[in-house]
Amino acid sequence: MDAVVAFFVLGVVCQLLGAKVSFPEGLYKTLSMFLMVAIGLKGGIALQEHIDPSLFTMSIAVIAFGLLLPLIAYPLLRYFGQLDRINAGAVAAHYGSVSVATYAVAVALLEANNINYEAYFPLFVVLLEMPAILVGLILAKGSLKLINAEFIKKELVANQSILLMVGSLLIGYFGGHSVQKLSPFFIELFSGVLALFLLKMGLVAGEQLSALKKNSLFLVSFAILMPMIGGIAGTGLGYMLGFSGGGIALMAILGASASYIAVPAAMKESLPEANAGMSITAALGITFPFNVLLGVPFFIALGQYLQA
Repeated sequence: MDAVVAFFVLGVVCQLLGAKVSFPEGLYKTLSMFLMVAIGLKGGIALQEHIDPSLFTMSIAVIAFGLLLPLIAYPLLRYFGQLDRINAGAVAAHYGSVSVATYAVAVALLEANNINYEAYFPLFVVLLEMPAILVGLILAKGSLKLINAEFIKKELVANQSILLMVGSLLIGYFGGHSVQKLSPFFIELFSGVLALFLLKMGLVAGEQLSALKKNSLFLVSFAILMPMIGGIAGTGLGYMLGFSGGGIALMAILGASASYIAVPAAMKESLPEANAGMSITAALGITFPFNVLLGVPFFIALGQYLQA
């Protein structure tokens, strides 16, 4: 097990054993912002040398992928899980969007094993934040009326994670050599900050495990099956787009991850009647640990096998 991932396991163990690990809420938010900025900067620095003219076509394909994922999740939730339309749409939105932390774990493991990947993946992370929110709300409401200018401005244009990653990516790209002076903080400390963030995620995931007793077997099954469906679909997309082994793995991991930051905030504002606990339990209590411990290593190995 990678040392960074081991901190997630440590957090789960501490929570299950009842250890009182104090983790300031302000520190968690700071670490989350750090990861978003660092991911954007790393992508922007890499893009300075590796800009690809086919990036526009790839971006369209990635957006289409983001629109498709909640459309796969919704009927599973609605007809097999017997969820009502509102909750099925809300959960589907979580599984169509992405987890920045899962992506960060994947990047850390790829770099630790000297596996190359395409420089523009931070852009894909941003692009996959948006489509699922729109599709999930439309499925939940059964109407396009809520997708108005105010919603787009508030949930998409002014979304914190989107702004931080896009802004940092642009700074990294246009900053030239001046960006290098930020490297000691944002690049070299990335793994250490990620380890602390995963410790906190382990504590939260441990809390969510107790909630599993109150949820059906279907929710647990869905939270494992849907990442595999999304991951296999992402593997196919990455292979068709001609990505490297590392790129195929990242595309698969983006498809397999579930949002627990951006989407819950949007659902709370636009769909307050949805059961937020159900979505968070599935995404953070089941899918995130599954991906960190099993999904990420599996898809990295699969990507390497396909490009061997």
